[in-house]
Amino acid sequence: MAEVERAKGTREVNPEDKLLMNHVVDNLRRIFELYGFLPLETPTLQKFDVLASKYAGGAEILKETFKLNDQGKREIALRYDLTVPLALYIALNPNIKLPFKRYEVGKVFRDGPISSERFREFWQCDVDIIGSSSMLAEAELINLAFKAFKEFDLDVEIKINNREILDAIMKYAGIDSSKIETIILTIDKLDKIHEEGVKKELKEKNLDEDQIERIFNIISIKGSNKDKIIRLKDLIEDNEGIKEIEELIQYCPNVFLDLSLARGLAYYTGTIFEIFSKSGKSAICSGGRYDNMIGNFLGNKQKYPAVGISFGLDRIALLLKKEKKTTVKVYIIPIKTTEQSFKLLNNIRDDGINADIDIMGRNISKNLDYANVLSIPYVIFIGDDEIKLQKYKLRDMKTGKEELLNYQQLINKLK
Repeated sequence: MAEVERAKGTREVNPEDKLLMNHVVDNLRRIFELYGFLPLETPTLQKFDVLASKYAGGAEILKETFKLNDQGKREIALRYDLTVPLALYIALNPNIKLPFKRYEVGKVFRDGPISSERFREFWQCDVDIIGSSSMLAEAELINLAFKAFKEFDLDVEIKINNREILDAIMKYAGIDSSKIETIILTIDKLDKIHEEGVKKELKEKNLDEDQIERIFNIISIKGSNKDKIIRLKDLIEDNEGIKEIEELIQYCPNVFLDLSLARGLAYYTGTIFEIFSKSGKSAICSGGRYDNMIGNFLGNKQKYPAVGISFGLDRIALLLKKEKKTTVKVYIIPIKTTEQSFKLLNNIRDDGINADIDIMGRNISKNLDYANVLSIPYVIFIGDDEIKLQKYKLRDMKTGKEELLNYQQLINKLK
């Protein structure tokens, strides 16, 4: 019998992990809509020339694009992100009401390096604001991200930089304009190959010692955000990028200015950001401003300012699984008491406790399995006996201990 193998860089998601991923997506969708974003769905298959456009992701991401031909010999490709298809959607609908706030959850594909946390087929959850050049748009997305990760009980750090600052660093170092993109791509590898590796690669790209030293003089600046900005102004001319960073820090003081943060995609024009879990090494969320892409797709000079952020669903779910984190404190299992159980759910939520309820009509055993998979610490059973007694059976999912409590005792226990 021939050996059966999955395609390299892919995986199956077992039912337990899929439940967790669904849980993450459901919570993200709720938060996206809380902030006024509307859902959109774009095609997985795109015209290759759209994804390969000089206005899209750039040469580096093009190397990772899955390309194929349909039966009509037309060149098509699997999308490598959700941003370029969004730009195409706006270009095809130029009369859309602005600002356009949308979110999309979908699979993307990249033929790149693989690891235990990096696959060639993976999910992205994107949130974008089209039509606003205000730093309030960036602040809205960063605050949304803080809200989401607080809901997941994940401790994160948000790093920011600005593409105009990077361009000014290149000018300060005397880098020829034709080399800027490739040099920025090398700087973007600093976390992976460290200072020695970056310097080695810069030498291989024919930078001299003085140019390399000038780059590191800036990207290695330490201290508070304020200290970095003061030092930055001493070394390079004050530009719009520095002003934007200063304004953004006023709105979002908890961000961390990282002058080495580069982001590999060529379409970024202003603010860029990445979000890291403090317990992990990989970015779980990233984004930035891309003001030129949509107008360029339209082939006119009309400005379509745009900024977006992308949540890495697979990595977030993996992190939650490792840390056994859940946003739900208690899960209600109705036993032929749906109406009364729903009232209890609303009361518990009104008291500030994250609660959920079975809406699938599953039996008790399957509901307990569901709560275990999501690491929900408590379960409430509500049957006819509980309704008559006006008490609720609370199970501690870790110890298995059960208690019969009135409402106030229940709330005190859960808090």
